[in-house]
Amino acid sequence: MTVAEETEVTLEVGQRTELPALPDPAGHHREREMHAILEIGVRGPAGAPHATPAPGTGPALAEVLIVDTSRSMLHPPAKLHAAKDATAAAVRMLPFGTAFAVLAGRFEATVVHPGPGRQVLAVARPGEREAAERAVRLLDADGGTAIGAWLDLARRLLKDQAAPVKHVLLLTDGRNEHDHRSRRPLETVLDACAGQFVCDAWGIGDDWDAELLLTITRRLHGRARAVRRESELTAAYEELVAGLLGTAVPELRIRLTPTTPGTVIRQVKQVVPNEQELQPVPAGTGGRAAEYVTRAWGDEVRHFQVVLTADPTGRESGEELQLAAVEVVVPGVGRPLRLPPPRPILVRWTDDPLDASRQHPGVRRHELYQRASAAVAQAYRAWLRGADGREAADRALTRALALAAELGDAQLLGALRLIESAPGTGRIRPGLKDVDWQHLILSSALTTPPEPPSGASVPGSRDDGGAGGTGAGAAASGGADPADADSGGPSPGHAAPGSRHPRHPGGTLPVRPDGLIECPDCRWLGPADSVYCGGDCGRLLRGAPA
Repeated sequence: MTVAEETEVTLEVGQRTELPALPDPAGHHREREMHAILEIGVRGPAGAPHATPAPGTGPALAEVLIVDTSRSMLHPPAKLHAAKDATAAAVRMLPFGTAFAVLAGRFEATVVHPGPGRQVLAVARPGEREAAERAVRLLDADGGTAIGAWLDLARRLLKDQAAPVKHVLLLTDGRNEHDHRSRRPLETVLDACAGQFVCDAWGIGDDWDAELLLTITRRLHGRARAVRRESELTAAYEELVAGLLGTAVPELRIRLTPTTPGTVIRQVKQVVPNEQELQPVPAGTGGRAAEYVTRAWGDEVRHFQVVLTADPTGRESGEELQLAAVEVVVPGVGRPLRLPPPRPILVRWTDDPLDASRQHPGVRRHELYQRASAAVAQAYRAWLRGADGREAADRALTRALALAAELGDAQLLGALRLIESAPGTGRIRPGLKDVDWQHLILSSALTTPPEPPSGASVPGSRDDGGAGGTGAGAAASGGADPADADSGGPSPGHAAPGSRHPRHPGGTLPVRPDGLIECPDCRWLGPADSVYCGGDCGRLLRGAPA
């Protein structure tokens, strides 16, 4: 077996190793937080049909397709027609031998195929796929929406499946307004479903709820998406199923082992391509290790943020120590696999406040995404208040535009500009519908790695191998200073006139003798090149360099 025929898993650890060794003003050493970014990639052999299982391992995929058939799917009827077309297309793509079912969701869920009352999945073969498509074509709509009942039936159907990839594809046009009629509320069902399968959730029409889709997919390790036009759904489903069939690694575990006394794992979460909190499972080694499960990897790269706490008591400043070891574990893969060696997460205790204040660009990048998402949510809540919230909505939109510009995220910036009345105005477009905001909320939940630098490093460019820009160069991507703009309007990268936190005169704050700057609002101390406050207020500290 050659290297080219193996599936390769890669692991890199990005971090700033410095943490403050100095005690607090009361003279006590406190636990310090170390943040690290894990970049994990999976790359399969070129041209290999990843989802084809090894001989004797059974089907690679078990699939449950859930179609919302509540009454609102008939308003307009194009929604139900699109749902039928897309579901039938997905069924036709399932490989021979794949276990599958189609469910209809109303107040309760029913099995459309292989048939009402059946508690086993059908097996894809030519006659079975055709029978499933006929059943889908007969679907009608009535009743309400109780998504917990739909997912609970999917869980029961998938419970005894041995397929390495268990997946649910959920489509809805509404909100979970009849949850109270279910025997088990959605929150309880999500607890039961967590770790049992991956769920992707889609919205269609004008009345779906982005936060509902995100709640489901964050708990069930999937992704939330939506179509703007019903005619787009079939192609979207085909792309999604093709991605599932390209699964290279059904399950990948991140194993963390603290190696220094006093080191504690506080949090592990996925931060690219979307945010998902990961819960530890026993590592089975009898030691201090914990494992965090991720599922359904194609040829892709994901980023994860690890937060550890450590105690500097008794440690020398300048001494570099290993806080923890990171390993990638891939259980039960029926094909050749090349895993990376373990990597360390390090710490160097320092008495230099400037060194101690620095963040790894990947950590900073995720914080900016969190602030952008929060700004979108604030703008939406203010917009719901009508004229009373217009000014607050404009300020929040301007803040989101500035963050998207600093991130260099063209997708997010484009989604925000669909909400903006005209480029550079920082004002909400009149005539928006609620669904426009739902699409924006989904867009603000997606995260991307920074673009790799093209060529040699230049002053102000992203540092650390393109791990994310945080300095003046990143700010400059937001555009020219509003005072210099011919239009007189604010650039998307800067605060609008009259916003709550105007820029400091001259564009920058004074640098203290220790090399830090101080936020004038909340007194946060940070690196001199900080664009936004890292404290509670999150205000804009500086604009483009003069």
